[in-house]
Parts: sequence; C-alpha cells; structure tokens
Amino acid sequence: MDISNKNSQKKSIAVVGAGIIGVNCALALQSQGFNVTLIDQQGIGEQCSKNNAGHFATEQVFPLADPSLLWQLPKMLLNPLGPISLSLSYFPKAISWFAQFFNNMRYKYQHKNTLALKALNKNAINYYIPLLNEANAQHLLTSNGSLFVFEKTSLNKIKNIYQHYKSEGIAVELLNKQQLHQLEPNLHNNINYALYFTEVAHTGNPYQLSLALAQLAKDKGMLFKQFSVKSITHTRNSVLLSDNSQELTFDKLVIATGAWSKDICKQLGYSLPIEAERGYSMDLINTGAELLSRPVASAERKFIITPMTKTLRLAGTVEYAGLHAKANYKRASMLYKNAQFILNKLPIENNENSDNAEPNKWMGSRPSLPDSLPVICQAPNQNNIFFALGHQHLGLTQGAITGKLISQLVMQQPTDIDIKPYCISRFN
Repeated sequence: MDISNKNSQKKSIAVVGAGIIGVNCALALQSQGFNVTLIDQQGIGEQCSKNNAGHFATEQVFPLADPSLLWQLPKMLLNPLGPISLSLSYFPKAISWFAQFFNNMRYKYQHKNTLALKALNKNAINYYIPLLNEANAQHLLTSNGSLFVFEKTSLNKIKNIYQHYKSEGIAVELLNKQQLHQLEPNLHNNINYALYFTEVAHTGNPYQLSLALAQLAKDKGMLFKQFSVKSITHTRNSVLLSDNSQELTFDKLVIATGAWSKDICKQLGYSLPIEAERGYSMDLINTGAELLSRPVASAERKFIITPMTKTLRLAGTVEYAGLHAKANYKRASMLYKNAQFILNKLPIENNENSDNAEPNKWMGSRPSLPDSLPVICQAPNQNNIFFALGHQHLGLTQGAITGKLISQLVMQQPTDIDIKPYCISRFN
C-alpha cells in the first residue's frame, strides 16, 4: 500500500442513502480503510431495497425508452390490469421528464444507452460473489436463470426478440411449451413459449441481502447514523450536513439517495430529471410444495413472480404519481389477478381489506432517469462529492459494481469500466 493511499484512507466519508446502492458504496469504501458513516433518515434497506422483485436482471440491457412503447401506451393505460398508471393531477409536473424520455427513443440514444447498460450489467453478479462470501451470505444468491414467458405473442415476434438479445451477447435459449413446462411444471397452460436467460440470478430476500452487506461493513468499522439531511454546505476540504438542528462534518460525501435525489442535487447546482417510478409487490405465503424455482416474468402482463425464502413475490407495475401521493394498493392486488394466468397453483391471497396496506403488500419508488442510465460520477464542480443514484429497475443488479466504481473514483484509481456515460453532466 503506497503512502498516498494511507493518507486518503484516514479521511471520513459520509454515504447518504442506505439502500442497496448506498450499502455497497459504504462497504467498498470501508474496505479501503476510509472512516465511513452510512446515513439515512430511516433504516438500512427500508425503501426500494426492501420488497423488490429480487431479480439480478443482467439481461436487461435495453433502455426503457423504446419506440415500440408508443403504440402500446394507450392500451396499457386503459387496461385496469395494465402495467402502467399515470396520475392526471401529477402529469403536468412530469411533462419535462416524459419529453426527455421520448427523445431517448431516437436510435442514436438507444444504441449509446444500450452499450452503457451492457457495460454495467456484464459482470454485475460477479462483483457480488466475493462480498456475499465474506458476509457468509452466499445462500442469498441463487444462480439458476429466469424465464420471460409469452401467452399470445406470435412465434415470429418471439424469435425476433430472441435474436435481439442474442445480438447483444445475452445468454438466452428459446423454449417451446414442452421444454418450459419441464423446467417449471407449475406454469399455466396459457404459456406457450419462453426465453430462458441462463446466466441471471435472484435472491430469496433482498432486504436481508442489504442487511448482510451492511453488517459486513459495520464489522469493518462503518458507522450507521439515522439522520435526515436537510442541507449540504460544501467547502474545498469538507462537506457539512445539517438536519436544521445538528451538523455533521466529513471530508467527502457520496450521495446515494435514489428517487429523493433531485432536491439534494439542486442544492449543489445540478439539474437532475429524476422521477419516482412507483412499483408494487405482494407476498404470498408458500406453505406447500415448491411452486417455482426461478423468476418468471410475463412479456404481455409486464410483471414478475420470484420465489422468495418463504413466499412467492409478485412484483411490477409502473405508477407515475410523485413521491408523496398515497399508495394505491389496488396496484398490488391486481398482480394476483395477473398471476392466475401465469401459474397453475398459487398460494391463497389474503382478501381482507385487499385494497389497503397489509403486511403482504408494498410500494416503493424507483429512481428513474429518462435515459435508463444511473448517475455514477465525481461531481463536476466539487472534488469531494460523488454521485451513485438513479438506477431505476436495476439497483439490486448494479449495486456491487456501483460500489466498486465509487471506491475507485474516491481513490483516484482507474475504473473497471468507462464511466463517462453515467456522469451527471449529461443533464447539465
């Protein structure tokens, strides 16, 4: 270890945001010898990292801004079981975001953004393996692929989708009805074909995975502080965080605040076109035989079913209603109705107060940027502030590699991949 590294490792670093991204950043930095404090106004992993689908979706290399979505949108919005909901009262606030989203449908942006997603996803799971081994949490990663299933889509169209993935180097097989039912016998007879992504993974408990990695960081010396950051004051050599009654001072700061990042970035002089893309999940207690052994995503219904440690988790849907609107748990209840077309046997839904919050229903706000790329960079105008945010549907997938990249940036080392596409300067 050289002297410059020894000096840098004595510095104090705050990581604000204790989701899977912030936890991985804190762990990577603590492992390099920094004095790290992980900060969140709630607990560790209490937002999107808690009840998400648990899918390490390295196959998802295509940005969500796809021209084919344009003709599908009206049907999706009108379908009561549809995957997208848009609050009319909130829409005026989101017009700018949607304008940028539609602009990213242009081929030159699609191609560039696909390459950037591929770079992050290619080895994303491999970055987790040594961390989970060190945390004695290997059991939280299951690597037996996932299925993308089709009910009514024509075989020709499915073959085109298959070739689209193959052309980007994704490990995928096209299965017919007999093959996929051999793989997952509980699939409904409605399912005719599937794409089998053989190199992806899932976790049976994403919340416990966040806690296990946070505990590993604590064992190395990381501190966790429950603290609501209201303002940030930056100087050349320090960063001061305030909750209006108490102040904390650090040498460096990593901002990993997900969907809550817009105001923080604005304080620092940066525009961030981020939207809270609200997703829902429902847990069904699995008391009988194994009903599923890997995640199954529906191509037409656009949701996913993942086998968890003691439950089946139904997850998905997209709701644009802002950060503060009351959760609409009908969005969670409808997942059960859709799941009846995907699996033959399902655990029984708890129908009491089915549209209200219950322990088995959940809503979280994904941090979505219009180009589907996260922000991973050193702040262009502050040498001791770093960003790790905006991972949309791929926070769990990209958590470990993001932590590694942030630690390399802080250490002023070459990064494992080119991070230029993820700089916040693309919005400023």
